[in-house]
Amino acid sequence: MMGPSTKHHAEIIGRSTLFWLLLTHFALIAPLAEKSTPWTLAISAICLVWRVGIFYGRVARPPRLLVTGLGIASAITLALVGKQIGLLNALMNLLILGYSLKTIEMLGKRDVRTVILVGYFLIAINLIDNQGIGAMALALTLFWLNTQSLLSLYRDPGSKRDALAVKLVLQSLPLAILLFLVLPRLPPLWMVPSLKSSITGLGSEVGFGDISKLTQSDALAFRARFDGQVPANPDLYWRALVLEDYDGAHWRQHIGIKRLEREAFLLGSGRAAPADGPQQTSNRPRKDRLNYEVIAEPSGQRWLFGLDVAHSDTQGVVNLPDYRLFALRPLDGRFQYRASAFDARMDSRLPDSVRRLNLSLPDGINPRTRELVSQLKAQSDSPQDFVQRLMTRFRTEAYFYTLSPPPVGTAQIDDFLFDNKKGFCVHYATALTFMARAAGIPARLVSGYQGGELNPGAGYVSVYQYMAHAWSEVWFEGRGWVRVDPTAMIAPSRILDGFDATFNPDESYLAENPFSGHRVKEIPWLNNLRLKLASIDYYWSVWVLGFDNERREGLLKGLLGGLNPTRLVLFVLGICGAILLFVAWQAGILRLPGRQPPLLMAFARIEKSLTSIGLPRRIAEGPADYAARVGAAMPPLAIDLSRWALQFSHLRYSSDKPSPRALQRFVKDSRVLARGIRKQSKISTTTPD
Repeated sequence: MMGPSTKHHAEIIGRSTLFWLLLTHFALIAPLAEKSTPWTLAISAICLVWRVGIFYGRVARPPRLLVTGLGIASAITLALVGKQIGLLNALMNLLILGYSLKTIEMLGKRDVRTVILVGYFLIAINLIDNQGIGAMALALTLFWLNTQSLLSLYRDPGSKRDALAVKLVLQSLPLAILLFLVLPRLPPLWMVPSLKSSITGLGSEVGFGDISKLTQSDALAFRARFDGQVPANPDLYWRALVLEDYDGAHWRQHIGIKRLEREAFLLGSGRAAPADGPQQTSNRPRKDRLNYEVIAEPSGQRWLFGLDVAHSDTQGVVNLPDYRLFALRPLDGRFQYRASAFDARMDSRLPDSVRRLNLSLPDGINPRTRELVSQLKAQSDSPQDFVQRLMTRFRTEAYFYTLSPPPVGTAQIDDFLFDNKKGFCVHYATALTFMARAAGIPARLVSGYQGGELNPGAGYVSVYQYMAHAWSEVWFEGRGWVRVDPTAMIAPSRILDGFDATFNPDESYLAENPFSGHRVKEIPWLNNLRLKLASIDYYWSVWVLGFDNERREGLLKGLLGGLNPTRLVLFVLGICGAILLFVAWQAGILRLPGRQPPLLMAFARIEKSLTSIGLPRRIAEGPADYAARVGAAMPPLAIDLSRWALQFSHLRYSSDKPSPRALQRFVKDSRVLARGIRKQSKISTTTPD
C-alpha cells in the first residue's frame, strides 16, 4: 500500500515525469560505467531500483538522514582516493553520486529541475575524451531524453512531448552551428587528464611478446590521407619509436632522447636539437615529397606516426633528431596533424657517442649467436654483405612466422635462432639487430605500424593496432640509417599484402572480439557498409573535430570576402536576424491576414457573415459567448452555432495539435454554417413583423 509521502510525491511530480526520469537516469549512467568506480555504480544502481520501487508504490522515500550520510561518506571517500583515480575522475564520480542521490529524494518540481540540470552536465562528460560521431549521436539522444523529462513537468500526459522535444533540439541547431563557425578555438586553461585507466597502443619498451599482444586488438590506431596517390603497402612503414638501449630482454629509448622529449614539452618548442647526439641532415621537406594528413586516435602517449623521412610544421608537433614526430601534449583525444615524407639519408655521419650506443650489448649472453656472427663475418666482404647473409639465412632456413611463439629462456636469441625457430616480428628484428651489433655494425630497433587498410570510397588509409610491427635500422657508411626488415624474408605476404593475408583473423584480432566489425570483411555488402560508416566518422573528424582556427578563418574569408570585425559582426547579426524572422514566422507573428491558418480563416468567415447581418463579435467576447448571443437572435441556428463554437475551441486551445482530417471537417462545417446564416438572414428579412 502506498504511504502518505509516496502519494503526496506522485501527486506533485506525476507518474509520467517519473517514468521519463527513471529512463533518463539509466540512459545517462550506462555510458559512464567505464569511467565510474564500482561503488559509485553500486550506489547508483541501488538508487535507481529504490526509485522504481517508489514509482510502483512498493516503498517509501528513504530518510533524509540516510541520503545525507551517503553523500558525505561518498565525498570523503572520493577525496581519499582522488590521487589514485585522478581529480577529473573523482569529480565525475561525485557528480554521478549527487545525481543518483538527488533522484531518490526528489519530492517536488524544484527537485526535478535540479536533477535534469545535473543530467545535462553528465551528458557533457561523455564528450570530454570522445567527440566522435557515435559519441555525438549518443549525446543528442541523451539530450532528447533529458528534455523529455523537463517537458513532462509542464505538459499534459496526452500531449505530444516527443515532437516538441525534437522540435526544440532542431531549432537550437542553427544557433549552435553559428557559434561553431564564428567563435575562435581557445586553448584550454588547463590540461584535461586522461579518463582512461590504461594506455593503449605501443608501449615505451619492447620485448619478445609485447607487440604480438596488440594483434588481439582491432582498435583503430590512426588514419591517414595522402595528397597524391596512396603508397603501396610495402612502403607504409609508420615509425613511432626508435629503441637503442638493450638489456638482453627488452628494448628501450635512450635516456638522451627521453630528455629531449621532456625539454621539448617544457619549452613548447616545435623542434628539438641535441647538443650531443645524432647530427641529422636537414629534416625539411624537399622535392618529390609525399604530403599526408594523420588523425591519431587517443592513446595517452605523445609519440606520433610518420613515414621515412618525416617532418611536420603542425603546431604542437616536435621534429626529433631521430626523425620521429612527437606531440607536446598526451593524445587524450583525437589529434590531427600534417606531415611530409621525403627521400633523404638519415645521419650520413655518426658521432662516436651514438656509434657506441648502437654497438653496445650485454656481456655474456647468447654465446651460440655470437659464434654464428663470427662465422658469417669471416665470410662477408662488407657490412652490407653481412646483413644480406643474415637475411638470406632467414629466408632459406626453416624459420616460421607465428603469433604464438614458444617460450624462451634467459638466452632468448639463442633459443629462438637455434631451437624454436618460431617467432613474431620482434623476434626476428631483435635477432638481426643483436647480430649486427655483435659484428660491429651500428643497429637499432624501430617499433611502429606496417601497412594499412585502404577505404576506396573516402581515399584514406586506416591503421589498426593489430598492424603493430617492429623492424631494424642498420647504419652503413655513406648511406646512413637503412631500414632492414627480416619479416619480409620469413613472411613476405605480411609486408606485400598486409596482416590479413598472412594470418587468419580468428587467430589474432578476432579471437577475443566476437562482435568485431572486421568479421564481415568476407561479406561484400556488409564490408561496404562498414567502410561507409567508417567514412562518415572520418569526415566528422576532419570537418568538425579538425575545424581549427586556421580553417575557421579560411571559411569566413571565403564567405565574407575578407575577415575584419565589421564584416564578422554584420554576418553574425544577419544570421541571428534570419533565425529570429524564421521563429517569428513559425509563431504566426509575421503572417499576413490572407495567409492565416485554415482554422482561423474558417472562424473569420463565420464572423464576417454574422457582421454583415448586424451581429458583430464584441471586444474580448469568446467563441462560446458569441455563439450563445447569436443563437438567441437566430434560434433555428442555435444548436449548430453552439456545436461550431465548441468544435473551434477544442481545435484552437487543445494541447494536442489538431489532425488534418479534423481541420478539414471544421472548414467544411463552417462553409455549411455560413450558407445557413445567409439563408436564415434572408428568411428573417422577408418575414413580416
